[in-house]
Amino acid sequence: MTIQNNIKELRIKKNVTQEQLSEAVGVSRQTIVAIEKGNYTPSLLLAINLASFFDVSVEKLFSVK
Repeated sequence: MTIQNNIKELRIKKNVTQEQLSEAVGVSRQTIVAIEKGNYTPSLLLAINLASFFDVSVEKLFSVK
């Protein structure tokens, strides 16, 4: 079972850089890179912050495959 996300697509659609997103949610750019690549599963708090940033539900941002 893996967790997939569409953060990169939403970030590009919103015209936000990885650096800008990382600053907005309080993590390093490397963390955003790792999440986008699927190499890191964020904490619940970070997932909620990311969903809030993109104005979507956590379920729309992340899915289990």
